[in-house]
Parts: sequence; structure tokens; C-alpha cells
Amino acid sequence: MSAISRCASACPKVCAASPLPLFLRLYSSRYSSFDVLGQFLPSQTASASPVNSVESSAVIVRLSGIIKKGSLDSLLRFTSELSPDSLVGVLKSLSLNERRRSPVALAFFKFAFREFSDLQTCSRVVHLLSSGGRRFLAQDVLSYVVSVVGPQRGHQMSELMWNSRPANCSIFSVLDDLFRAFLDAGLISSALEILGRMRSEGLKPSGSALSILMKLLHERGEFSITWKIFRDMLGKGPRPNARTFNTMVLGLCKRGDLRRGESLLQIMSRFRCNPDVFTYNIVINAHGVYGLSGDAFELFDLMREMGCEPNSVTFNTLLKVLCKEGKMERARMFLDDMCREGIAPNAFTYNIIIDGFVKAGDLDEANSVLADMRGKGFNPDCFTYNILVAGYYKRNQEMEGDRLLENALATSNLPALEALDLFISRSCWANELDEAVGLLWNVLENGVPPSVFAFNSVIAGYSRAGLVDDAYDIYRVMLKFGLSPSASTCNSLLMGLCSKRRLNEAEDLMGKMVEKGFCVNISAFTILIDGYFRVGDVMGACRLWDCMKRKGISPDVVAFSALINGLSRESYMDEAHGVFVEMSNRGLLPNKFTYNSLICGFCKEGNLGEALKLEKMMKNNGLLPDIFTTNIFIHGFWQQGFKKIATGRFEDMKSIGLTPDTVTYNTLISASCKAYGLGEDANFWLKRMKDDDCEPDITTYNIWINGLCDRHEMREVVKVLDAFLSLGVVPNTVTYNTMIHGTCADELDRALIMTGKLLKMAFIPNVVTVNTLLTHFCRQGMAERTLVWAEKLRQAPFVFDDVTRKILKRAYQEAGGAAFASQQLGKSQFFEFLMHITFDFLCDYKPPRYRSPVLAKMVEHCVHETFGKSTAECCCNP
Repeated sequence: MSAISRCASACPKVCAASPLPLFLRLYSSRYSSFDVLGQFLPSQTASASPVNSVESSAVIVRLSGIIKKGSLDSLLRFTSELSPDSLVGVLKSLSLNERRRSPVALAFFKFAFREFSDLQTCSRVVHLLSSGGRRFLAQDVLSYVVSVVGPQRGHQMSELMWNSRPANCSIFSVLDDLFRAFLDAGLISSALEILGRMRSEGLKPSGSALSILMKLLHERGEFSITWKIFRDMLGKGPRPNARTFNTMVLGLCKRGDLRRGESLLQIMSRFRCNPDVFTYNIVINAHGVYGLSGDAFELFDLMREMGCEPNSVTFNTLLKVLCKEGKMERARMFLDDMCREGIAPNAFTYNIIIDGFVKAGDLDEANSVLADMRGKGFNPDCFTYNILVAGYYKRNQEMEGDRLLENALATSNLPALEALDLFISRSCWANELDEAVGLLWNVLENGVPPSVFAFNSVIAGYSRAGLVDDAYDIYRVMLKFGLSPSASTCNSLLMGLCSKRRLNEAEDLMGKMVEKGFCVNISAFTILIDGYFRVGDVMGACRLWDCMKRKGISPDVVAFSALINGLSRESYMDEAHGVFVEMSNRGLLPNKFTYNSLICGFCKEGNLGEALKLEKMMKNNGLLPDIFTTNIFIHGFWQQGFKKIATGRFEDMKSIGLTPDTVTYNTLISASCKAYGLGEDANFWLKRMKDDDCEPDITTYNIWINGLCDRHEMREVVKVLDAFLSLGVVPNTVTYNTMIHGTCADELDRALIMTGKLLKMAFIPNVVTVNTLLTHFCRQGMAERTLVWAEKLRQAPFVFDDVTRKILKRAYQEAGGAAFASQQLGKSQFFEFLMHITFDFLCDYKPPRYRSPVLAKMVEHCVHETFGKSTAECCCNP
């Protein structure tokens, strides 16, 4: 039974369309060209509707209710007379509550906007709504108009609103509507202009609106403007309240300026405004995020001393801190303390604990917490099950994950949409992306809006699978349905682009998302910085780091660790150690990954003394070296010729609770081969590996094949290759390139036999293959042919790396010399043959592009009008 079928049976409310009145149902076919809402407009327009299917369904249902009640006056007037007054009549009918926002009325305005796009008309509609007791709706309409027409015409709209204001409309009312509309549209410069006009008129802006503005400015790194607005509030009013201070404290803490954030908390009482539970929660959370768990608990104690009672959010925040540090036993005790103090845990509390145990690899304990949760009367939600199912899938325990999922649907009362989220997430973890998209399209077709969580699951699934363009398509659909992307949406898209080395597109996308006011956090910058390091672009990574700091975004432990790791990998050890010192001076505690990155870098450059100092520092800070640390040191000691010390490290592993893994044995086998060739030492470690029930992987076999190639034992290579193929181990590009290298160095007759085997295996050449062949051309005294092939390769979609450039430099030098090494005719023809095969493949190869029929159908229905734009434009402008 497919996931779609299971979900359809589990979630009947989602998959069944809401019944519509007969006269509307006749026209509601998805595949009919008839525009249901279009019948209410006197003229028919061919332009695409800005209203998605969910909004359209909601409007149709509300209109059918109005018609059933016989309240047809406003509709009849609108259909016969297209005017601002008649449109306002319909909008008021659709807006049921004067004091609440009405998304249905706004959706109808979006639809009608095609006929009312003249700014003068829009201005009239806004004034009529505002003076007619629909102030919130007026602001929403105005916000939509300025977001569609953009800043320049938005300025014209504000002038029209000002000049055409009715006599009974106050100056403050007009300016406040404009101010809030520009804020909702994310047009900060226009909002600041209106704020300046309000101040020049001697008016006091709304405190809540100013808090929204300061929040937006903080998110965009405009800290100097934020402080100016805050100082104006102190001098000119309105007096900052707790919400204003909380906005400032939150902005400072997100930036990483904990000292100033905490200082603001201390001075709040001077302005007759005491810190509330929200203020303390913000500061406690910030200290936890930046690894200062001790300070977070000290603030918790201070909070109580000041008479501010913690709430469930406070306890959940501190629980998250403990789980993040892996202190699960203390987390369970803290949960008991929470209950004793009369603070009732909620589903989110239990999800934090369950997530902590899953990340610690203790799924049994996670299930025990799930049982406790149920026993205390809390229903697990989709997040609970998603944490557990994802944990099972990550540990290759798919059957247990599916069993848990089936049990959840059979025994729990999950709401239909939560069950849908869970199924979509599970399908993505299982890499069943067609089923996930099918579920998504199924509910969209029926006018039910899926959650951001559901879209994020599918976007992340496509990005993990390397299908970046498909991930973009899902993102476009998400925007089309009016959902705001979260930080996870942005991060998934950036990871997908970085994995495909499309870094310029990734940076452009992130910039546009920031401009649009979408949620972009420090993780996005970290992903991009790591992406630049992975392609060897150290300058690009450092430029982005400086850009991040200029924007006032304070790096966290993960960002610092990514920078240190990248610099260490590229052998910039002085710079990496300098960043490590800066990180420590900021009060951020390096984690194991940070230490391991530095230790690896120092070992690679042979500075074992500095590496050992870092290991000692790591222990002093309460971090025990792990399997990664040990493997790094084993490799480092072997590399420097300290075989006994490396072996001693290996023998000590079990005494400190570590079990050698495949990487450990591969490190020892590789080091033995490099030091002594493929001999007794390498065989000893391979036998030890098998005795310890540690299965060799493709890396093990590649090391062995490389050793045999160095000894020109190509017949043995074939035997090893056949052996691991029979075990189901799949060769990779390293296998092929190692064999190519060995083949080129072998006798011609054996080389031809091996080439035939490689061709049967359908190997995929890459830059290493090209470099191997060009090197052998040079070794055979064919420098001129090397340069000829280099020119041909420049015509193919092929990018030279540093190794290629070094080979070509050598070829230029040799080609300019008088003498050449002797050439073997047969061998030279053989190299030409291999190079022709590689060249033809590089010219013709296009990665297979599978496109889900369901996804294609969804995109065609939802966002076909966006095609033709650039990727970043499509992502930010649906």
C-alpha cells in the first residue's frame, strides 16, 4: 500500500473536498477553463489570477453563504457597476468582524485588483474602508497594493492618500495606515519616510508599530537606525514599554551582543518598566544558544529573586540547553523539578527531551519518554513522531520507523493536517519524493492549505537528493499559496545549491531573501561559508564572513567552527588559530568539532606539539576526545613516522571506551602501504579489521587496489575488483581513477585488457581522470600532445583545477626544451585512445534528469507564469 493510499485512508478530511452549493459546483472543476470568481466581474480579463486555489475556495464558500442568506444587494451592485463604492460594499459583506483581519475579503480584493489597479481608485477604496469601520482591512488592502506596485509607485500612493483624505479623516489616521501598510509590505525605507512625516507633524507614532519597525531593522542589520528610533521614543514619545524593550533586547541577543542586551534588561526599571517573563526568556535563550549554559541558569535564579515567575517557555528553553549539551540525565531531573514547581509540561517539553535522546543515539530511552508523555495525558503531535521516525531512518531502522508511524495513526487522534505532515515527512526520509509530492498536490487540489512544515520536508528531500531545480519548483508553489518561508526553507535551498557548486546563485538567492524580509539566520551564512571552503575558495568564504559581521550578524559556535574547519582544511593554521582565540575571547565554548578541525590541521602540517596542546585543552574544558580525534592522531603520528605511538593510540582506544571503526582501520592500512608498500603490515591490519567484525568498505578496497597498482600487479587488481563486486560493494570514481593510473603505467597488452574491463563497467571520468592521463602524456615525452588536449578540453564543459594547471605548466616548460624522452608508438596511441573516450564523455555527458509527473503538473497549474525569470527572481517573486 503506497504512502498516498495510506494517507488518503488516514486523513479523509484532508483528501475530501468540502461540498459546495450546486450552482457553484457546476463551475468548480479544476480542469475547466471557466473562472468561478470571474463571473462577479463585469468584464473578463485574460491576466493570471493572483488568488491561489485555497484563497479562491474560501472566497467562493463565503460568497455562497451570502447568496444563501439572500444578502445580494452589494453583490448585484458590484456586478452591474464597477466602482470603489460597490467594491467596498462587497468587501464589508465578506469581512464579518470589524475588529479582526479578514483574509477572505483581502483575497477578493486581490482578485478584483486587476480591474482596480488605478492608484486613485485604490486610494478611494482604502479611505472608504477606514472611515467605514474596517480599519484593519483598509491597512491590509493598502499593504497589498504597495507591495504589488513597489516602492516608487508606493510613494505616489502615499501622496494620493494624503492629498485625497476625507474631511472627517484625521492626519494621524492616514499616516498610521500608511506606516503600518509599508511595514507589512516590508518596504522599510518608505515606512521610515512616513515616520519622518509623522514626527514633523508633531504626532506620536504607535508604540506597537515602532516595535515592528525596530524588529525589521534589527533583522536587516540596520542597528544605528534602530538606536535612533529608540532614543527618539525616549525623548519625543511614545515612552518605550516592555514590548519595545523586548524587541531591542531580542535584536541585540540575536546579533550576539549579550552584554548590551543584558544591560538593557537591568535599566528597564528606570523607565517605569520592569522586565517581564518574555525579557528573561529572551536573554536566557541567547545564553543557551551561545553555549553559556552556566550564565543561562544564573539568569534563571536572578529571575526568581526579582519576583518574576518562570513559565513553561523558560523551563523548555533551559531543557533545550541541557539536551543540546547531551546532559540527558540532568534534563530528566530538571523536568521533574518543573513538575514539582507546578509548571505543567506540554507536548513541546516532551519533544525537546525525545529529540535530545534521539540525537544522543538512545532511541529506547526516547520511546520511554514517549510512553511517559502518553501516560500523563499528553497526545504526541506530528513533531513528536517526525523526530522519532527521522531518528529510525537515519540509523537505517526503516521498519521500526514505519511500525511506529502505523501505530501512531491507528492509536492516536492526530488532526488530519498533522497526519498529512507526518506522512509527507516520512516519505521524504524514505526518499519517496514522488509520493510526498503526490500528497502535497492532492490537498492543494482540494483547496486545503498544507503547512510550511510539509513544504519544508519536500524542499529538504529534493535538496538532499541533489534535485535543486525541483526543490525550487516546490518553493515557488509555496510562495504562490501565500506561505512565508522559514529559516529551514532557506537553509535547505542553500545546501542544495552549495552541493552543486552553484555558489553565486546561492549567495544571490540569500541576498534577495534578506531584501524581501524572509527569515534568514546565521545558519544560512554558515552554509554558504562552508560551501566556499569546499570548492577551495578561501577568499570567497572570508569575504562572506566579513560581510556577515558588517551586517551586524554575530557568528555563533557553529559559524566559528565552520570557519576554523575551512581554514584548517586549506592549511591556513595561523588564521584558524586566530579565529579560535577570538571565539574563546567572546565567551563562546568550542565544541569537539572545533577542536578536531584544528587538531587535524596541525597534524596535517606536521605540528604535532600544537595538536597535543589542543587535545589537553579540550580535556581541561570537559570535552573527552572521541573516535574522530583518535583517528586524526593515529594518521598524524603515522605520517610523521611515529609508528609505535600511533599503534599505542590504537591499543588504548578500548580502555577509554572507544571502538575502532572502518576509518581507524583504513587509516592504519593506508599508512602501512605508504610506509612499507603492500606487505605484512597492511595484511596484519586488514586481518585485525576482519577479526574485529569491522567490514571493509570501498575505501579499504581502493587502498588495496592502489597498493597493487604501485606494484604493477594488475592481475591481482582484477581479482580484488571481482571479489568486492561479488560482495555488493559498488566502485566509485576513486576506484576507476586508481585503475586508470595503474593501467597507464602497465605493459601495453595488459593495459588493453584492463581498459576493456573498465569500459564494460561504464566508468565516469572526472578531473582526476584527465589529470592522470595528462600526467602520463608528459611522462611519455608527449608534452605537445598534452597542450593540444588541454586546448580541446577548454572547448568542453570542463573546469581545470590546480593540479591540471601544474601539469600544463610542466608541459609548457618541456615543450619549449630541445630534447624529449623517447616515445613508444603503441603506448602513445593507447593514451590517445583513452583521452578520446574521456573527452567525448565530458562533451556529451548530461546528468539524467528525472522529473516527477505530479510535480510537473503542480508547477504547471501554480507557477507556470514564473518561468523565464532567473532562479533567484522566481524564488523571491512568485
